[in-house]
Amino acid sequence: MSVLKNMELIAKLKWQCRRGTKELDYLLEGYLKSFYLQVADEERVLFEELLNMQDSILINYLLGEQLPESKELVSLVKKIRKNN
Repeated sequence: MSVLKNMELIAKLKWQCRRGTKELDYLLEGYLKSFYLQVADEERVLFEELLNMQDSILINYLLGEQLPESKELVSLVKKIRKNN
């Protein structure tokens, strides 16, 4: 992927990370900054899947005790929680 395409994608994802809740913004943007470009495509897809979820679900996953049903998403949620 070209540098320009990466920059455009990161800008788009950063915008999607802004959820209006400081804690969610911090966690999602932290993952984006620290991991997104270094992980496998499968994990990128999972992160984008998280970004498409409603805020109430994300709050339960990232700030609460609830975990997703998908074991792949559980792994990503735990990674995001642990990173920050």
